[in-house]
Amino acid sequence: MIEIDQSTCSGCEACLRVCPQQTISINDNKATVTGTRCMACGHCMSTCPSESIKVPEIEEGTKKFHSFDFDNKWLPYGQFDIAKLVSLMYSRRSTRNYKDSHIDRKILKDLIKIGATAPSGTNSQLWTFYVLPTRDAVVNFGNEVLKFYEKINNMSSKFIVRKGLKMMGNGELDNYYDEYFDLVNDGINDWKQGGKDRLFHGATALILVGSKNAASCPSDDALLATQNILLAAHAMGLGSCLIGFVIKAFEKDKRVRQYLKIPKDENIYSAIALGYPDEKYHRPTGRKQIPVTFLMG
Repeated sequence: MIEIDQSTCSGCEACLRVCPQQTISINDNKATVTGTRCMACGHCMSTCPSESIKVPEIEEGTKKFHSFDFDNKWLPYGQFDIAKLVSLMYSRRSTRNYKDSHIDRKILKDLIKIGATAPSGTNSQLWTFYVLPTRDAVVNFGNEVLKFYEKINNMSSKFIVRKGLKMMGNGELDNYYDEYFDLVNDGINDWKQGGKDRLFHGATALILVGSKNAASCPSDDALLATQNILLAAHAMGLGSCLIGFVIKAFEKDKRVRQYLKIPKDENIYSAIALGYPDEKYHRPTGRKQIPVTFLMG
């Protein structure tokens, strides 16, 4: 819940205005906890001018980083250079060429802390993060993912099987054959022959972002945290790439989940390949035409 030092509280009511659960009231000109619900959002802590409020569930250590010094001041609305923010967003690209360089575990921990600054549904903060911190760990995991795609390619190569499923209303395997069979088959051959890594592109670390199923918006929460990590990685000199083939393997093959010992009450929603980039760009590019529709006036 919330702890309020009434000896320093001025009774300014700032905390009342920002509490989403209406948990705080003013009694005898002092802020007092009168409700029973708390999202542990920390709004009351952040808005209190006398620092009289604490939320024990909030860990101050989440604001301490190894790779940079954090300025523990709230940045007011409109006080950041929007041009620099957009430049960061446009400059981040999916990296598919990496140097053979190890990423310090402290940097990986910093990235996860940054990921967890994302919003989450009802502030549940039920993210889960799993880290494969070395190239060997990434390759070993890749071997498990490979087994799944070998099985899928074997099934989809059978004309009768995929067309029979399609006739019964399940065209997923047939669509997979048309869209991905050749690509995956080439990737499997390259992997087995020790050639090009088409799955992780030579990345030296992997972060899997998930959420407990009890979260109100588990997939949304995980993907919001993912975007934070992608942007922060670029700012820290790292390249990144989302690996959708890993997520599909998680969804379809329980052995992939069991390999990493992912609990049944969790799901993985993104796989972020990371490493020091071995590619250089000269300018950002734009996007495809963006459809925009204004509704109701």
